Amino acid sequence: MQAVRVHQFGGPEALVYEAVSDPQAGPGQAVVRIEAAGLNFIDVYHRTGFYKLPAPPPFVLGQEGAGTVLAVGDGVSEVATGDRVAWCGVQGAYAEQATVPAARLVKLPAEVSTRQGAAVMLQGMTAHYLACSTYPLHAGDACLVHAAAGGVGQLLCQIAKLRGARVFATVSTEDKAALARQCGADEVILYTHQDFEAEVKRATGGNGLQVVYDGVGRTTFDKGLACLAPRGLMALFGQSSGAVPPIDPGRLAAHGSLFLTRPTLFHYIATREELTARASDLFGWLAAGKLEVRIGAEFTFRDAAEAHRALEGRRTTGKVLLIP
Repeated sequence: MQAVRVHQFGGPEALVYEAVSDPQAGPGQAVVRIEAAGLNFIDVYHRTGFYKLPAPPPFVLGQEGAGTVLAVGDGVSEVATGDRVAWCGVQGAYAEQATVPAARLVKLPAEVSTRQGAAVMLQGMTAHYLACSTYPLHAGDACLVHAAAGGVGQLLCQIAKLRGARVFATVSTEDKAALARQCGADEVILYTHQDFEAEVKRATGGNGLQVVYDGVGRTTFDKGLACLAPRGLMALFGQSSGAVPPIDPGRLAAHGSLFLTRPTLFHYIATREELTARASDLFGWLAAGKLEVRIGAEFTFRDAAEAHRALEGRRTTGKVLLIP
Protein backbone atom coordinates (compact mmCIF):
# COMPACT_ATOMS: atom_id res chain seq x y z
CA MET A 1 0.00 0.00 0.00
CA GLN A 2 0.98 3.69 -0.25
CA ALA A 3 1.49 5.97 2.72
CA VAL A 4 2.94 9.35 3.65
CA ARG A 5 5.85 9.02 6.07
CA VAL A 6 8.29 11.30 7.89
CA HIS A 7 11.86 10.00 7.86
CA GLN A 8 13.37 13.06 9.53
CA PHE A 9 11.79 16.12 11.10
CA GLY A 10 11.46 19.22 8.96
CA GLY A 11 9.24 21.27 6.67
CA PRO A 12 6.57 20.01 4.28
CA GLU A 13 9.34 18.56 2.11
CA ALA A 14 9.88 15.98 4.89
CA LEU A 15 6.68 14.21 3.81
CA VAL A 16 7.53 11.19 1.68
CA TYR A 17 4.87 9.37 -0.35
CA GLU A 18 6.03 5.77 -0.65
CA ALA A 19 5.10 2.10 -0.59
CA VAL A 20 4.96 0.35 2.79
CA SER A 21 3.83 -3.07 3.98
CA ASP A 22 0.11 -3.74 4.43
CA PRO A 23 -0.92 -3.69 8.12
CA GLN A 24 -2.19 -6.70 10.02
CA ALA A 25 -4.82 -6.81 12.76
CA GLY A 26 -3.47 -8.00 16.10
CA PRO A 27 -5.54 -8.77 19.21
CA GLY A 28 -7.96 -5.96 19.95
CA GLN A 29 -7.21 -4.24 16.63
CA ALA A 30 -8.94 -3.62 13.32
CA VAL A 31 -7.53 -2.88 9.88
CA VAL A 32 -9.38 -0.01 8.19
CA ARG A 33 -9.34 0.83 4.48
CA ILE A 34 -9.01 4.59 4.65
CA GLU A 35 -11.31 6.64 2.45
CA ALA A 36 -10.40 10.05 3.92
CA ALA A 37 -7.89 11.38 6.44
CA GLY A 38 -8.16 14.66 8.29
CA LEU A 39 -5.40 17.28 8.21
CA ASN A 40 -4.81 18.96 11.57
CA PHE A 41 -2.24 21.36 12.97
CA ILE A 42 -1.00 18.64 15.31
CA ASP A 43 0.28 16.88 12.16
CA VAL A 44 2.56 19.88 11.59
CA TYR A 45 3.83 19.62 15.16
CA HIS A 46 4.58 15.90 14.64
CA ARG A 47 6.25 16.57 11.27
CA THR A 48 8.56 19.20 12.74
CA GLY A 49 9.25 17.27 15.94
CA PHE A 50 7.72 20.03 18.10
CA TYR A 51 5.47 17.35 19.61
CA LYS A 52 7.25 14.05 20.13
CA LEU A 53 5.64 10.74 19.28
CA PRO A 54 6.44 7.55 21.21
CA ALA A 55 8.15 6.03 18.16
CA PRO A 56 11.00 7.79 16.34
CA PRO A 57 10.97 8.35 12.56
CA PRO A 58 10.14 6.91 10.15
CA PHE A 59 6.44 7.05 10.95
CA VAL A 60 3.17 7.49 9.06
CA LEU A 61 1.65 10.89 9.79
CA GLY A 62 -2.00 11.64 10.60
CA GLN A 63 -4.26 11.18 13.62
CA GLU A 64 -7.73 11.20 12.10
CA GLY A 65 -9.41 9.06 9.49
CA ALA A 66 -12.50 7.24 8.32
CA GLY A 67 -13.23 4.24 6.13
CA THR A 68 -14.34 0.62 6.14
CA VAL A 69 -13.17 -2.20 8.39
CA LEU A 70 -11.31 -4.84 6.36
CA ALA A 71 -10.33 -7.23 9.15
CA VAL A 72 -10.46 -7.58 12.93
CA GLY A 73 -8.15 -9.31 15.36
CA ASP A 74 -8.91 -11.62 18.25
CA GLY A 75 -11.11 -10.28 21.00
CA VAL A 76 -12.67 -7.46 19.00
CA SER A 77 -16.34 -6.83 19.78
CA GLU A 78 -16.69 -3.10 19.08
CA VAL A 79 -16.68 -3.34 15.27
CA ALA A 80 -16.97 -5.97 12.53
CA THR A 81 -15.73 -6.40 8.99
CA GLY A 82 -17.65 -4.10 6.67
CA ASP A 83 -18.49 -1.47 9.29
CA ARG A 84 -18.01 2.18 8.32
CA VAL A 85 -15.94 3.76 11.06
CA ALA A 86 -13.98 6.85 12.06
CA TRP A 87 -11.34 7.63 14.67
CA CYS A 88 -8.98 10.26 15.98
CA GLY A 89 -5.97 10.30 18.25
CA VAL A 90 -4.31 7.22 16.71
CA GLN A 91 -1.26 7.72 14.51
CA GLY A 92 -1.13 6.46 10.92
CA ALA A 93 -4.03 7.97 8.97
CA TYR A 94 -2.02 9.19 5.94
CA ALA A 95 -2.14 5.72 4.41
CA GLU A 96 -4.39 3.55 2.31
CA GLN A 97 -4.87 1.23 5.30
CA ALA A 98 -4.28 1.57 9.02
CA THR A 99 -4.33 -0.63 12.09
CA VAL A 100 -6.42 0.98 14.82
CA PRO A 101 -7.32 -0.24 18.31
CA ALA A 102 -10.95 -1.27 17.99
CA ALA A 103 -11.83 0.55 21.22
CA ARG A 104 -10.85 3.84 19.52
CA LEU A 105 -13.21 3.32 16.55
CA VAL A 106 -16.73 4.69 16.38
CA LYS A 107 -19.33 3.49 13.88
CA LEU A 108 -20.71 6.03 11.43
CA PRO A 109 -24.49 6.24 11.12
CA ALA A 110 -25.93 5.92 7.62
CA GLU A 111 -26.59 9.67 7.45
CA VAL A 112 -22.89 10.54 7.95
CA SER A 113 -20.42 9.98 5.09
CA THR A 114 -16.85 8.83 5.61
CA ARG A 115 -15.66 12.24 4.44
CA GLN A 116 -17.81 13.88 7.11
CA GLY A 117 -16.55 11.36 9.64
CA ALA A 118 -12.93 12.12 8.87
CA ALA A 119 -13.67 15.84 8.91
CA VAL A 120 -15.45 15.99 12.25
CA MET A 121 -13.68 13.57 14.56
CA LEU A 122 -10.62 15.42 15.87
CA GLN A 123 -11.80 18.98 15.40
CA GLY A 124 -15.40 18.18 16.30
CA MET A 125 -14.38 16.30 19.44
CA THR A 126 -12.16 19.25 20.35
CA ALA A 127 -14.98 21.74 19.87
CA HIS A 128 -17.29 19.46 21.84
CA TYR A 129 -15.09 19.08 24.90
CA LEU A 130 -14.26 22.79 24.95
CA ALA A 131 -17.89 23.96 24.82
CA CYS A 132 -19.44 21.11 26.80
CA SER A 133 -16.81 20.15 29.40
CA THR A 134 -13.81 22.49 29.75
CA TYR A 135 -16.19 25.41 30.16
CA PRO A 136 -19.76 24.10 29.76
CA LEU A 137 -21.51 26.99 28.07
CA HIS A 138 -24.97 27.98 29.21
CA ALA A 139 -27.57 30.37 27.84
CA GLY A 140 -26.43 33.92 28.49
CA ASP A 141 -22.71 33.14 28.61
CA ALA A 142 -20.39 35.07 26.30
CA CYS A 143 -17.37 33.39 24.71
CA LEU A 144 -14.58 34.30 22.30
CA VAL A 145 -13.50 31.90 19.55
CA HIS A 146 -10.20 32.69 17.86
CA ALA A 147 -9.57 31.57 14.26
CA ALA A 148 -13.30 31.16 13.88
CA ALA A 149 -13.13 30.33 10.16
CA GLY A 150 -10.85 27.35 10.77
CA GLY A 151 -11.97 23.78 11.23
CA VAL A 152 -12.28 23.86 15.03
CA GLY A 153 -13.48 27.45 14.99
CA GLN A 154 -16.46 26.83 12.71
CA LEU A 155 -17.59 23.83 14.72
CA LEU A 156 -17.01 25.57 18.05
CA CYS A 157 -19.09 28.57 16.99
CA GLN A 158 -21.96 26.27 16.01
CA ILE A 159 -21.84 24.21 19.21
CA ALA A 160 -21.62 27.37 21.33
CA LYS A 161 -24.77 28.65 19.66
CA LEU A 162 -26.50 25.30 20.20
CA ARG A 163 -25.80 25.81 23.91
CA GLY A 164 -27.24 29.33 23.89
CA ALA A 165 -24.06 31.39 24.19
CA ARG A 166 -23.27 34.79 22.71
CA VAL A 167 -20.32 34.16 20.40
CA PHE A 168 -17.51 36.57 19.65
CA ALA A 169 -15.22 35.48 16.81
CA THR A 170 -11.90 36.70 15.43
CA VAL A 171 -10.92 36.26 11.78
CA SER A 172 -8.39 37.79 9.40
CA THR A 173 -10.44 38.60 6.26
CA GLU A 174 -13.94 39.60 5.18
CA ASP A 175 -14.44 36.23 3.50
CA LYS A 176 -13.60 34.47 6.74
CA ALA A 177 -15.88 36.86 8.61
CA ALA A 178 -18.78 35.74 6.40
CA LEU A 179 -18.02 32.10 7.25
CA ALA A 180 -17.96 32.87 10.97
CA ARG A 181 -21.34 34.58 10.72
CA GLN A 182 -22.75 31.59 8.83
CA CYS A 183 -21.65 29.46 11.78
CA GLY A 184 -23.61 31.63 14.20
CA ALA A 185 -21.05 34.14 15.48
CA ASP A 186 -22.84 37.17 16.91
CA GLU A 187 -19.87 39.56 16.93
CA VAL A 188 -17.14 39.09 14.29
CA ILE A 189 -13.87 40.98 14.74
CA LEU A 190 -11.28 41.38 11.98
CA TYR A 191 -8.16 41.28 14.10
CA THR A 192 -6.09 42.56 11.15
CA HIS A 193 -7.95 45.88 11.34
CA GLN A 194 -9.47 45.93 14.83
CA ASP A 195 -8.19 45.50 18.37
CA PHE A 196 -10.18 42.48 19.54
CA GLU A 197 -9.69 43.36 23.21
CA ALA A 198 -11.15 46.81 22.70
CA GLU A 199 -14.03 45.45 20.61
CA VAL A 200 -14.93 42.84 23.22
CA LYS A 201 -14.90 45.39 26.02
CA ARG A 202 -17.01 47.80 23.96
CA ALA A 203 -19.58 45.16 23.00
CA THR A 204 -19.88 43.79 26.56
CA GLY A 205 -20.03 47.21 28.22
CA GLY A 206 -16.75 46.43 29.93
CA ASN A 207 -18.12 43.29 31.60
CA GLY A 208 -15.96 40.84 29.66
CA LEU A 209 -16.42 37.20 28.73
CA GLN A 210 -16.95 34.00 30.66
CA VAL A 211 -14.46 32.07 28.50
CA VAL A 212 -11.88 32.52 25.76
CA TYR A 213 -11.19 29.52 23.52
CA ASP A 214 -7.68 30.15 22.20
CA GLY A 215 -5.99 27.81 19.72
CA VAL A 216 -3.63 30.53 18.45
CA GLY A 217 -1.37 31.08 21.44
CA ARG A 218 1.44 33.60 21.55
CA THR A 219 -0.11 36.44 19.53
CA THR A 220 -3.55 36.36 21.18
CA PHE A 221 -3.00 35.14 24.74
CA ASP A 222 -2.30 38.38 26.63
CA LYS A 223 -5.18 40.32 25.09
CA GLY A 224 -7.41 37.29 25.61
CA LEU A 225 -6.78 37.37 29.36
CA ALA A 226 -7.78 41.02 29.38
CA CYS A 227 -11.11 40.13 27.71
CA LEU A 228 -12.25 37.88 30.55
CA ALA A 229 -14.75 38.79 33.23
CA PRO A 230 -13.74 38.19 36.85
CA ARG A 231 -13.41 34.43 37.46
CA GLY A 232 -13.44 33.83 33.71
CA LEU A 233 -11.60 30.95 32.06
CA MET A 234 -8.83 30.96 29.48
CA ALA A 235 -8.89 27.65 27.59
CA LEU A 236 -5.59 27.56 25.69
CA PHE A 237 -5.96 24.50 23.47
CA GLY A 238 -3.39 25.23 20.76
CA GLN A 239 -0.52 27.45 19.70
CA SER A 240 -0.55 27.94 15.94
CA SER A 241 1.27 31.28 16.33
CA GLY A 242 3.84 29.88 18.76
CA ALA A 243 4.07 28.85 22.39
CA VAL A 244 2.91 31.20 25.13
CA PRO A 245 5.81 32.33 27.38
CA PRO A 246 5.76 31.26 31.05
CA ILE A 247 3.15 33.17 33.02
CA ASP A 248 3.26 34.52 36.57
CA PRO A 249 0.14 33.17 38.31
CA GLY A 250 -0.20 36.55 39.95
CA ARG A 251 -1.45 37.89 36.62
CA LEU A 252 -4.52 35.70 36.96
CA ALA A 253 -5.33 37.39 40.27
CA ALA A 254 -4.69 40.85 38.84
CA HIS A 255 -7.16 40.26 36.00
CA GLY A 256 -9.93 39.06 38.33
CA SER A 257 -9.15 35.64 39.87
CA LEU A 258 -9.06 34.03 36.44
CA PHE A 259 -8.75 30.35 35.61
CA LEU A 260 -6.23 29.03 33.06
CA THR A 261 -6.23 25.56 31.55
CA ARG A 262 -4.22 23.89 28.78
CA PRO A 263 -6.50 21.02 27.73
CA THR A 264 -5.80 18.32 25.17
CA LEU A 265 -8.31 16.08 23.44
CA PHE A 266 -6.87 12.78 24.69
CA HIS A 267 -7.81 13.52 28.30
CA TYR A 268 -11.42 14.18 27.25
CA ILE A 269 -11.86 10.92 25.31
CA ALA A 270 -9.68 8.73 27.53
CA THR A 271 -12.47 6.19 28.09
CA ARG A 272 -14.53 4.53 25.38
CA GLU A 273 -17.69 5.72 27.15
CA GLU A 274 -16.66 9.37 26.83
CA LEU A 275 -15.44 8.87 23.26
CA THR A 276 -18.72 7.34 22.10
CA ALA A 277 -20.83 9.88 24.01
CA ARG A 278 -19.11 12.81 22.28
CA ALA A 279 -19.29 11.06 18.90
CA SER A 280 -22.98 10.36 19.42
CA ASP A 281 -23.66 14.06 20.01
CA LEU A 282 -21.66 15.13 16.97
CA PHE A 283 -23.15 12.54 14.61
CA GLY A 284 -26.64 13.26 15.92
CA TRP A 285 -26.26 16.99 15.27
CA LEU A 286 -24.89 16.29 11.79
CA ALA A 287 -27.72 13.91 10.93
CA ALA A 288 -30.32 16.40 12.21
CA GLY A 289 -28.82 19.31 10.27
CA LYS A 290 -27.96 21.20 13.47
CA LEU A 291 -24.21 21.03 12.78
CA GLU A 292 -22.44 21.50 9.47
CA VAL A 293 -18.87 20.45 8.80
CA ARG A 294 -17.47 22.46 5.91
CA ILE A 295 -14.82 20.66 3.86
CA GLY A 296 -12.76 23.52 2.50
CA ALA A 297 -10.27 21.55 0.41
CA GLU A 298 -9.20 18.05 -0.55
CA PHE A 299 -5.70 16.91 -1.51
CA THR A 300 -4.42 13.49 -2.53
CA PHE A 301 -1.91 11.75 -0.30
CA ARG A 302 0.68 12.39 -2.99
CA ASP A 303 0.10 16.14 -2.50
CA ALA A 304 0.25 16.05 1.30
CA ALA A 305 3.20 18.48 1.35
CA GLU A 306 1.16 21.09 -0.52
CA ALA A 307 -1.72 20.57 1.90
CA HIS A 308 0.64 21.30 4.80
CA ARG A 309 1.91 24.44 3.08
CA ALA A 310 -1.65 25.66 2.60
CA LEU A 311 -2.51 25.00 6.26
CA GLU A 312 0.61 26.69 7.62
CA GLY A 313 0.18 29.59 5.20
CA ARG A 314 -3.35 30.26 6.54
CA ARG A 315 -4.74 29.66 3.04
CA THR A 316 -7.40 27.22 4.24
CA THR A 317 -10.87 27.56 5.72
CA GLY A 318 -12.92 24.79 7.24
CA LYS A 319 -11.62 21.24 7.12
CA VAL A 320 -8.87 19.95 4.86
CA LEU A 321 -9.01 16.28 3.87
CA LEU A 322 -6.40 13.99 2.35
CA ILE A 323 -7.78 11.35 0.01
CA PRO A 324 -5.93 8.17 -1.05
